[in-house]
Amino acid sequence: MAANRIKIAKDKVELVKALVASKDTTGSFNTYVEVMVFAAALGAKYKKRVLLEGIAKDLSPLRQDYFTSSFALLINLLAITEIKDIKVLGDDEVADEQRIHIFEEYANGGLEILQNELHGAVDYSERLLLILSSERFKQEREEEEFDLSKFLNLK
Repeated sequence: MAANRIKIAKDKVELVKALVASKDTTGSFNTYVEVMVFAAALGAKYKKRVLLEGIAKDLSPLRQDYFTSSFALLINLLAITEIKDIKVLGDDEVADEQRIHIFEEYANGGLEILQNELHGAVDYSERLLLILSSERFKQEREEEEFDLSKFLNLK
């Protein structure tokens, strides 16, 4: 059975390349895999799945074995959450394709969010830190708020 590869959308390839540190850029991530996992998590958080319109030709699809066990766990969690059937975790070609497809769409959705958030930014690392900080503070504010309405018997 040939291993499926994780594809990157043609319209997001420049963003993905810019997010990875290289001799030409000071990206925030060390590998393309890390970018895709971050993007997929972001897409899942905002429930944003976007079909891949075209596949990047100048960036090879990522082999599944590049994904560490913790990254592969995210792929499985996204699939089981989306499909709600344990069969999606099966060790067959169809289940594997389904998991990869779901992951790619969430990653593409997350990359779309990043594209909008990072538009016009000079330093992507700084902007990413601001995004993460604002999320953290948003969660802290939500935890601090105490909602009395759940104790009221309103109908």
